[in-house]
Amino acid sequence: MTKIAIDPLTRIEGHLRIEAQVEGGKVTDAWSSATMWRGIELILKGRDPRDAWLFTQRICGVCTTVHALASVRAVENALGLEVPLNAVLLRNLIQASQYIHDHVIHFYHLHALDWVDIVSSLSADPVATAKLASSISDWPKNSADYFRQIQAKLKAFVEGGQLGIFANGYWGHPAYKLPPEANLLAVAHYLEALEWQRDIIRIHAVLGSKNPHLQTYVVGGMALAIDPNGQSTFNAERAALVQQLFAKALNFVEKVYIPDLLAIASFYKEWAAIGQGHGNFLAYGDFPVGVGDPSSEPDLFFQPRGIILNRDLSTIHPVDHTKVTEYVTHSWFEYAKGEAEALHPWQGETKPNYTGPKPPYKMLDESNSPKYSWLKAPRYDNVPMEVGPLARMLVAYASPQARNHASVKDKVDKVLANLGVGPEALFSTLGRTAARGVETWVVAEVAQQWLTHFLENIKGGDLRIHNNTKWDPRKWPKQAQGVGMTEAPRGALGHWVQVKGEQIEGYQCVVPSTWNGGPRDGSGKRGPYEEALVGTPIADPEKPLEILRTIHSFDPCMACAAHLLDHEGKEIISVKVQ
Repeated sequence: MTKIAIDPLTRIEGHLRIEAQVEGGKVTDAWSSATMWRGIELILKGRDPRDAWLFTQRICGVCTTVHALASVRAVENALGLEVPLNAVLLRNLIQASQYIHDHVIHFYHLHALDWVDIVSSLSADPVATAKLASSISDWPKNSADYFRQIQAKLKAFVEGGQLGIFANGYWGHPAYKLPPEANLLAVAHYLEALEWQRDIIRIHAVLGSKNPHLQTYVVGGMALAIDPNGQSTFNAERAALVQQLFAKALNFVEKVYIPDLLAIASFYKEWAAIGQGHGNFLAYGDFPVGVGDPSSEPDLFFQPRGIILNRDLSTIHPVDHTKVTEYVTHSWFEYAKGEAEALHPWQGETKPNYTGPKPPYKMLDESNSPKYSWLKAPRYDNVPMEVGPLARMLVAYASPQARNHASVKDKVDKVLANLGVGPEALFSTLGRTAARGVETWVVAEVAQQWLTHFLENIKGGDLRIHNNTKWDPRKWPKQAQGVGMTEAPRGALGHWVQVKGEQIEGYQCVVPSTWNGGPRDGSGKRGPYEEALVGTPIADPEKPLEILRTIHSFDPCMACAAHLLDHEGKEIISVKVQ
C-alpha cells in the first residue's frame, strides 16, 4: 500500500490538500482537506443586511458575482421583495457571461494540462495540425503558418529556459494520449483563450461597472442607470457592444471550445468509466425568466431545479432547502450541542476549532485526530450530493418539462454520439468535463435571447430596475429569515440570513466546493471528491496526474509544490504539480 499527498493541489482557486491510498495501481481511499479559512459569515453579524452582498462577493475573486446574487436574493426573500423584470434579466445576463467566461477558462487554463502534453507539441507537424484543425472546425486561424508560429513561440520559451506556466508539468507521463499535432492545436487555443477572455469579461464592466466584484447589485433589483439616449448610462451604444461581445463569445464556444473538447475526449474514452462518485446530484436551478421569488418559484427557471439519486434519470426529486444540513464531525469547527448531529444553515454555527497538525503536515491519522478540513460536510436529507454543471445538465436532460430540456438533450446527445458512448458515460470525470462544455454552449445561445428581451423592454419604455418599497428598515418585520439560492458555475450555492432589529443576526453560506470537497460526515460517508477518486488508476504514484484529472473535473474553488510521504510521515520525494 502507498499513501500519497498532493499539497497544495494547483490550478484551482484557494488551498486544497488531497491524500490518497493506492493499492494495486488504483486509489482505494481518499481524503479531501481544505487548508484555508476566513470566516466571512462572522464578519457579517451585526451589519445591515442590505450591505451583506458587498462582503459575501469577496468570498471569491473567481466566481465574482455569484455570492452577491445569492445574498441579495436571501435578503429579498426575508423581506418579501419582488424584483422588476429588467433587474431579473440583467442579473441573468451578468451570470450568463460569468458562466461562459468561467467554463472556457477552466477548460483551457485549469483542466487542459491534465490531458495535453505541452512538450509533445514541439515535435508536431504544423501542416498536419492545420489539417486536423480544419477537420473539426472552420475557425479562421486553422493554417499551417499559424501553428508554425505557435510552435516557434513555444520553442523559444524552451530554449530560453522560460517555460513559465508550462514549467512544472508531468510531461511525458504515460497517461497522456494525444498525438503531437493535437497537443499543438490545444496549446494554440490555450493561448487564444487568454486573449478571448479579455473581451467576454467586458460585459461585466458594462453591466456591473467592474470585474471582479461587480458594483451594480442592490437589494430589490439593480443599480444600473438606463437611458437609451444618455451619455453616461446604459444606452444604445453600450447595448450594441454587449450584443457584439455575446456573439463573439458564442462563436468561440461553437468553433473552438466544443470542437476541442470533442477532439480531446475522443482519445480518453476510458475516463467515461472513472470518477463516478456517489451518483447523487443536486441542482437549485437558476436563470428566472419572469418576476417572482426564485427561492420558492422554481418554475420560473430556465435551468430546472431537482435532485437525482443513485444515477436514476427516470425520477427527478423536488428540492426542499430545509433538508440541507452540515456536519462538522471531521471539520475544524465545533457545535455548541456536540457534533453528532448536522445543523440546517438557519441554526448553523461557525465556531473554528483547529486541532490539526502544524506544518510540515504528516499523513492523516484518523484514530488520533478525526478532523482534517476547514470545510463542513453538507448533506441533503443526510445524503452526500454532487453539484455543478454535470448536476445541472443531468437534471435538465432528464426533465422533459424544463425550459432548456430540448437544447440540453440535443447537445448532450450530439456529444455522446460523437464520442460513441451512452448516457451512462455522463456519470464520470469525462462526463463532468463534457457537461461543462454543453452548458457553456446552451447558455451562450440563450443569453442573446435574454439580451433581446431586456432591450425590447427598454425600447417599450419600461425602465424599472429597482423595487424600493421596503428600503426603509422601519417597514421590515422585527424578525425575518430568508434563503437565497443560485447556481454558481461550480454548482449549487445557498445563502441563509436571519435578520433581527434591522441587523444580521445570523448568516451561513453553503457553497459548491463545500458540497463537492467536504470531508466525511457523521456516519463516515465520504464527500464527493473523496468518493470520485476511489478506483482511479494511478500509473506513477510519484506523478499522480490521474488524481488531478478527477479533482479538476469538479473545478475546485478553495496555491506549487506537492509532497509525497510514506505512512510514517517521512518525505520520500518532492514534486511540483502542474
